[in-house]
This record gives sequence, C-alpha cells and structure tokens, in this order.
Amino acid sequence: MQATAPITAVRISTDENTLTIVLADRTIQIPWSECSDKLARAGAEQRRDAELSPGGYGIHWPQLDEDLSVNGLVLAYDSRTTP
Repeated sequence: MQATAPITAVRISTDENTLTIVLADRTIQIPWSECSDKLARAGAEQRRDAELSPGGYGIHWPQLDEDLSVNGLVLAYDSRTTP
C-alpha cells in the first residue's frame, strides 16, 4: 500500500455559513456544521479568527482552542459529496 501525501491548503477564508479552503487544484466550501460541533456553535467573530498553519496542513481557531487538519476536513467533505 502506497502512502499518499497529506492534502494542504493554499489559503482559507470564512463567512457566516462556511469555511472555504483553497487547495492547489480546487476550492471547497464546508458548512460550519460539518466542520465540528465547536465551530457550529461558535460566533461569527470566533470563526473569523482562523489561522492556516505555515505548511497549510492545519487550521487553528485561537479563541476556541480548536485545531483541525486540512487533510481530515477535505477527506470528510469528499466522502459526503462523492457519489
């Protein structure tokens, strides 16, 4: 079994309803309710305060003490949207 490289983000942005992750080959929008329970319950200001790690591997929300991997978010998104 060959290991695959982790998925990394080029950029992220947030709005009231979604987390947008820009990858090298596409852009995805994930509703907050599908990111995590903590983010689903958070306020807009707390969600806006998101930091992409220097390597693009993870996203940190300092006000919420929440850390999520880009790889995990994208794989979960793909599993829900791929027929």
